[in-house]
Order: sequence, then C-alpha cells, then structure tokens
Amino acid sequence: MEATDPTGPDLSMAAWKKSSLSGDSGGNRVEVAGNLPGAVAVRDSKNPAGPALVFSPGEWSAFLGAVKPGRFG
Repeated sequence: MEATDPTGPDLSMAAWKKSSLSGDSGGNRVEVAGNLPGAVAVRDSKNPAGPALVFSPGEWSAFLGAVKPGRFG
C-alpha cells in the first residue's frame, strides 16, 4: 500500500473481528478490521494496543487467495 501519511491510517474507527475458527482457548490469533476506507488492518489479538499491519483491499484479497488453497503451509 502506498503510504500517504507517515503516521499511518487512523485505526480509531476500526471494527476488529477475529476468526470464528480461533476459539476461546488463547493461543495465537489475529484480528482483522475490514471496515476502513481503502484499507484492511491486521493486529495481534493479545496485544490490541500494539502495532497493526495495513494492506490495501487488493493486497489483502491476493493474500487470502493464496492462503485458502494452502500455498503457505
């Protein structure tokens, strides 16, 4: 994603969601906010105040398209 703001996008309105496959037993999981205009943000659910990775919708779609068929594992 091309950066236009050196401080990054405003994530204060992000609606964070975790996968229903994550369960409630702790462990590693991520949360995704797809409600931001022109951006998809991803963060560590165990550290909600920590940093987030931000992708364009096209980048996020390409990532999901690669993950679903199992290209990463």
